[in-house]
Amino acid sequence: MNNFVYDIPTKVYFGENQLGNLGKELSQFGKRVLLTYGGGSIKKIGLYDAVVAEIKKAGLELYELSGIEPNPRIDSVRKGAQMCKDHNIDVLLAVGGGSTIDATKFMAAGACVDHDAWDFLSEKWAPIEKALPIVSILTLSATGSEMDTAAVISNLETTEKIGRMDRELLPRVSFLDPTNTFTVSPYQTACGSADIISHILEVYFNEENDLYMLDCFMEGMLKTVIKYAPVAMREPENYEARANLMWTSSWAINGFITAGKRHAWSCHPMEHELSAFYDITHGLGLAILTPRWMEYCLDESSVDKYVQFATNVFGVEPSQDKMATAKKGIELLAKFFFETLGLKSNFTDVGIKAEDFPEMARKACCGGVIKGFKPLAQADIEKIYEMCL
Repeated sequence: MNNFVYDIPTKVYFGENQLGNLGKELSQFGKRVLLTYGGGSIKKIGLYDAVVAEIKKAGLELYELSGIEPNPRIDSVRKGAQMCKDHNIDVLLAVGGGSTIDATKFMAAGACVDHDAWDFLSEKWAPIEKALPIVSILTLSATGSEMDTAAVISNLETTEKIGRMDRELLPRVSFLDPTNTFTVSPYQTACGSADIISHILEVYFNEENDLYMLDCFMEGMLKTVIKYAPVAMREPENYEARANLMWTSSWAINGFITAGKRHAWSCHPMEHELSAFYDITHGLGLAILTPRWMEYCLDESSVDKYVQFATNVFGVEPSQDKMATAKKGIELLAKFFFETLGLKSNFTDVGIKAEDFPEMARKACCGGVIKGFKPLAQADIEKIYEMCL
């Protein structure tokens, strides 16, 4: 197995009634706070008023940037970075889901440089040497951005959606209160749950099967999502369900399960092009892609891992026909996505057209090969896209 370093210093306040600590945590970084959020749902649930009250009680100076989009745009990042410069912001407070937190991460980095924030993500790949401190308050269990070093930004002008990981982007403090997700719709709960599952499977299916402990941990997280996502959809104010999804979301992508594995992710870069071209919900695209990717990568050399997945996650009785057991696991995952969660099952139903497959596939692999669970060149990605029609 490979050596690795695990160091995630994000301080997490988990549970109800923790906002009384917000002023104290923000104050350690300075006096001027930029509050970022999306379309205003935090005002409807009363979270906005609670946050502002804590900021004022701490005697901090408040600035605001609202309207951050799903699949956050580089234009919002630019606006936020400029506000940080104009008002000498000390700390950014992201209140929302992964889109708000992702955009805020690059605002924090963009505030510390003279060049355009897109240079961090374009072929220039400018170094991220510094970023303003970030505090987050999570309202949607999905991306895990509240406890990881990654962020993904869209550029509609170039039809690109690009992610990057950097330690400077890691939130310093995150508040995770499951009650803030009570008003998340069944559809968004389903999409967020598909995102969590994809984060786990991108690591679970690998050729370095050397840490049994982590496989057990990942299988437990997958079973947690499979158990609690339908409950949260039926009973949106079920605290146990929301709490389990929220904490699983964070641990699915905070680096713990990776443990030195070196392969690249596959479904995420393929899905990023769907979002870049069609602006669909990220979790929906992953739900459509993931079972087809699994099917495409299944062969005699990888079948044992699929059998492990089918038996340990879905309880499939193993048979002498390993391939049949493996395919049953894929079938049950697809059934969970498309029947239990009720997500659309193909590209046709969401308006994605085959004519864009070559360009999307080329961008997904950057004109080369995704060195993931199985290497995927442009032709392979196009075939997976075709399986999704």
